Amino acid sequence: MTTFATLTLGCKINQYETQAIIEAFQAQGRVLVDDPARAGLILVNSCAVTANAVNDLRQAVRRLHRENPAAEIVVTGCAAQVLGRELADLPGVARVVAQERKAELLGRAVVPGWQPFAISGFGRARPVLKVQDGCSHRCTYCVVPLARGRSVSREPGEVLAEAARLLDAGYRELILSGVNLRQYGADLAGTPDFWDLLAALERELAPRWADRARLRLSSLEPGQLGDKALETLAGSRLVCPHLHLSLQSGDAEVLRRMGRGHYRPGQALEFAARLQEVWPVFGLGADLLVGFPGESEAHFANTLSLARDLPLSYAHVFPYSPRPGTAAAEMPGQVPPEEKKSRAARLRAVTSAKKRAFVKALSAGREFSVLVEEAGGEGLSEHYAPCRVLGPAPVRALVRVRAAGLEAGRVLAEPLEGA
Repeated sequence: MTTFATLTLGCKINQYETQAIIEAFQAQGRVLVDDPARAGLILVNSCAVTANAVNDLRQAVRRLHRENPAAEIVVTGCAAQVLGRELADLPGVARVVAQERKAELLGRAVVPGWQPFAISGFGRARPVLKVQDGCSHRCTYCVVPLARGRSVSREPGEVLAEAARLLDAGYRELILSGVNLRQYGADLAGTPDFWDLLAALERELAPRWADRARLRLSSLEPGQLGDKALETLAGSRLVCPHLHLSLQSGDAEVLRRMGRGHYRPGQALEFAARLQEVWPVFGLGADLLVGFPGESEAHFANTLSLARDLPLSYAHVFPYSPRPGTAAAEMPGQVPPEEKKSRAARLRAVTSAKKRAFVKALSAGREFSVLVEEAGGEGLSEHYAPCRVLGPAPVRALVRVRAAGLEAGRVLAEPLEGA
């Protein structure tokens, strides 16, 4: 009996691909174990988006080897693509599989275009459903195009089939994910965009699943948010009232230097105002990057101002991390580490206060749905707010509730009778 364990670092796409590899290994007769110390093989699916991610990977591999010196460690993912030789020299590493060859771990040949990843289950209550991979844009700070290659899109029929398969298996929230959803469909016949895909899912799934299951959208770009986006969201009975934006900066000059001059900072603010007419209450998250080369205090002040003006319910704030092989790593005007740290702390103070205010407002007697993710009723509202359902509620259940208070930053939620 061949036993294996997995460790996934980084993004939701890695979580999805790890699940696909788990299912492929199990189909080959291998047995998944929870404890890496009991595994004959340990698969590490890596991230390379920041220097910290790479440091975490090195530490994880060394720890796994100390705890289980006999195990074969296989490293794959984005760091395996860009740092393959370095990772091969780490203790215990038997094989490094570059991201571009990850499909070999499925027992399949690597083919041009979309790789044959697919899942029938998921290790968490909210499965990731991968619809797009790679990026053809080349932001000046980003290693993803080097690690994952050009943008490729999944055929709508395959997306629909997997969504139906997961819903039939008892999952009640699916996260539509991609590396850059703005580029979805550019490589497909007829060049549908992401909103076309979402409308197709709505047409096929809503008649059966409206009010019984929901779709959540992963990161979008402000440049995607126009009339078509608003119309699609307004007509949906499945999409959660929650958006997460890859905003990065609130300053137009910094965005241009990042290679993201295809949208204006104000587009997010304008769309949020229009969206409130469709979704009176919605969650809004953002990725924000501070300390980019050449970012002055005045540039940062524009990001701080936009964060204050947006109806954010949370944000992910990152200090800029130079990545080898990217244009930004060689740019003049590198911001000192202490200044990046200070700016990140100031921005987090603003966004954390907004998160607390949003959760507090949601806790004041509102009715909504919660997807239970853990025993004890822990889960997320449709707005992506942390909740605890009071009373018995099975994991993966979608429960209609009324807010009954606040506890340690979570909304306490009472199930509605007959819901």
